[in-house]
This record gives sequence, structure tokens and C-alpha cells, in this order.
Amino acid sequence: MTKPGFLVNMALNRERAITGVFAGAWQGAHDRGCSFVRDLALAPIPEPFDIVITSNAGYPLDLSLAQSVKGMSAAALAVKEGGSVIVAAECSDGLPDHGDHARLLRAAKDANTLLEMLRHPGYLHMDIWGAQIQASICLRSDVYFYSHNLSDDQIRGVWLKPCRSVETTLQTLLHKYGQGARVCALPAGPWTIPHVEARLSKTA
Repeated sequence: MTKPGFLVNMALNRERAITGVFAGAWQGAHDRGCSFVRDLALAPIPEPFDIVITSNAGYPLDLSLAQSVKGMSAAALAVKEGGSVIVAAECSDGLPDHGDHARLLRAAKDANTLLEMLRHPGYLHMDIWGAQIQASICLRSDVYFYSHNLSDDQIRGVWLKPCRSVETTLQTLLHKYGQGARVCALPAGPWTIPHVEARLSKTA
């Protein structure tokens, strides 16, 4: 309701330690923070991969599928259109049953329908960001989800493909994409931002 004035942002590393504090006029502080994080977190890649394997960096970041969208979104930056993503997450808190993430996904028959729903003026709910990101990822790639705390039905119910063995799923996908299939591993998805080098040079 008021114009932004003063901003305080912090940057973290994978050990959750503070690596930088950026404060001041919001635009300048934000730009300095982005530049700092870009140098540390961006991982340039020559081209998108056929298969990307990732996680949500372990506890407590992988408490639920809703939280695991963060790792999924990092993988989406590295996978080619029509490629596949394999996500491994504990999900001790389930989908979860609280909040709106799973409910939003189940309210639509497919990803396109959900995105149309979210575009309607005044359509406001908790967890819209995660649902929107997951829908966008599912439109351009297959997402296989490994979690011993979620059933196959729960996983299919939110437009993902059940994975009961990362190794077996990977072998199946290597056969699908054929000789020369390219694979990327992002062990701690949310802490790395893949970026296609050609796109990076255009935006630098």
C-alpha cells in the first residue's frame, strides 16, 4: 500500500550460513544482492539435458512435495523440452494435507486448466506459486518423483510419475532417449541455478 523504501536481504550458502547482507534503497540493494548470488550460484551449462536428477537438498527443505517444487524448478532450468526430471525427496509431511498446494492441483484436470484458473482476476489462494511452477514444469517435461512417504496414487494425483527406484527409472529413460542421452545431476537442487550459456551471454 506504500512505495517500497528500505530493503534488507541476506544471501545463504548450502550450510545455511549468511554469506552477504544487502541493505539500502530497495532497487540498488536488490541489484547488488542479485549480482552477488549470480556469481556464486549460477552454474553455466552448454545446452539443456535429456534427463536431470535432483533433490530438494534434504531435511528440512524436503518435508513435503510442495517444498520440493523448489528443487524441481532448478531442474527445469537444465532439462530440454520433452525431457525428464527425476526428483528424490523424503516428504515426511506428505503433500502436505494442509495448505492449498495439493488441493489446487487436484482442482484442475491438467496443467493447462490450472494455469487458466490462476490467470482469472481475483483468484487468490495460498500456495499458488508452487502450484503454478509445478504446472509449468509438467507442461514441458515428464517429472518422476521418488519418496517412500508418498503412495503411487498420491504422486499420480498431482500430475507426477511414481518412481520407486532412481536407478531403474534412469535406466528406463536412458533407453527411451537413446545413445548419446545427456544426464545432469543436481544433488542439492535449490542451491544451484543452472543457466544455458548462450542465454546467459544474451542477458549479461
